[in-house]
Amino acid sequence: MRFEDVLLRVDGFGTFQKMLLLNNFVGRFSLVSHFLLNVFIAVIPSHHCDFSALDVYDVFENLTQEQRLTVSIPQHGDGTFDSCYMFSEPQFHLLSNSSDTTELPVVRCQNGWVYDNSTFTSSLATQWDLVCENVGMNKAVATIFFIGVMFGAAAFGSLSATYGRKRMLLVSYILGMGFALGSTFSSSFIMFAVLRFFTGFSITGIVIVSTILNVEWVDIKHRKMVGMIDSISWTSGTMCFSLIAYWIRDWKWLTVAVSLPIAASIISWWWIPESARWLIANGNVDKAHYYLQKCADMNNRKEIMSSIKPETLSSIVVTEEGNRKYSYLDLVRTSKIRRLALLTGITWFCVATVAYGIVFNVGSFGLNLFLTQFVYGAIEVPTKVGTFFLLDKIGRRAVVVGGQLLVGLSLLINIFIPKDQTVVRTVIAVLGRGCSSASFMTIVLYSSELYPTVLRQNGMGYNSFLARLGAAMAPLILLLDEVWGYLSQVILCSVALLAALVAFQLPETRHRCLPETIEDIEGRRMSL
Repeated sequence: MRFEDVLLRVDGFGTFQKMLLLNNFVGRFSLVSHFLLNVFIAVIPSHHCDFSALDVYDVFENLTQEQRLTVSIPQHGDGTFDSCYMFSEPQFHLLSNSSDTTELPVVRCQNGWVYDNSTFTSSLATQWDLVCENVGMNKAVATIFFIGVMFGAAAFGSLSATYGRKRMLLVSYILGMGFALGSTFSSSFIMFAVLRFFTGFSITGIVIVSTILNVEWVDIKHRKMVGMIDSISWTSGTMCFSLIAYWIRDWKWLTVAVSLPIAASIISWWWIPESARWLIANGNVDKAHYYLQKCADMNNRKEIMSSIKPETLSSIVVTEEGNRKYSYLDLVRTSKIRRLALLTGITWFCVATVAYGIVFNVGSFGLNLFLTQFVYGAIEVPTKVGTFFLLDKIGRRAVVVGGQLLVGLSLLINIFIPKDQTVVRTVIAVLGRGCSSASFMTIVLYSSELYPTVLRQNGMGYNSFLARLGAAMAPLILLLDEVWGYLSQVILCSVALLAALVAFQLPETRHRCLPETIEDIEGRRMSL
């Protein structure tokens, strides 16, 4: 007997499963917001040097603000004022002749900066002056966060495989909220960066654990539905986060606003079941029987469990070495699992790099930041609904490959469109974002179906580790635009095409039972 047979008898998509999905749906809201938080809290508003030191004896008293800027700050060829330099002394002659300022003596900002707070009342840049020579530190915040997510993915993947899905989900909730709220009390940038690292480390357990819990509690027929619901939770979070950011323009209060909902998840955690698959795989058949009984009761299948005893469940998963513990090393010990890990790892890295490269580049199109981010989320709704129907029509592999090819095409097209055509570039970027989300939605479900139960949590932790490495690389790739304006887009386009090529090598999982043991992969049941 396979576990899918048991699930079908107790109803693999009844009230029990729907309550689980709802609980995990709520828990993901803060996760999404923190993944995108850097888009708004690290924004760099218009700024110029604080030239108040030049106003000796009130020499600027009778000048307008524009005139004060003219005599104090050098201008670029397009008439905009420089952000990082100021004149060493007032240049009053520029009020009558401002044709050339290139030969005038300038110095770096001596007394800090003056920021335009009309859009954002406070950001990381204004809090710690992360501009000019320190702008790299501002960009590094996202990288630091995703490095934390990267190590957290590996840690929670391993810990939840050892100590259980449910227990580690609670740890992720508590630590994630604690570090996130603590970061708003940071007295220095270093302190903030450290706390953001641990926020990323802790909060990633939410997606790692909840994804596996959802997949392991539903039958084959509804696995793609679970994948879409998980992905729609991300979409809903993206759209809601854009609205919250629109109303809360201070980085500290915005961080608090997107962290507090985790408290609701901590409360609802008490109703979340442990994975019966994991319990059986680890020899705890009595506890597995308890949760299956609860599932049958909620799904109005009480009579079914009378014929299913704990000793019956013990025969479902027969591993090669009894109840041995599995680790990340098991991903490389056998040939087909090793090949599977290599292919899925590269695919996750590439898909995430491209996805976050598009997201973090949202401010480069010159349109309203809040609206563009909201549209980025909204385009995912029709995309993911379409993906839901395509998963069974053309398969998981075709959706990932096709999505990445279309993302690469959109990035390629935008390279040849002039940057002053902001609307056209934004429309193409939004379409690319939709295709990217379709690939990301599918690869999560796809990978969870490829790995056997005994390695599924480790496999997903490993894949998420590489995905967050890709997310951490994305902000650094965007910095390459300072070398050549389109270099980052060329790199992201190439990475998307590489993802399509590698994903094409993976086996299809449509309509197949979840593998339970390594032998299911290495044997003939799901040959690679």
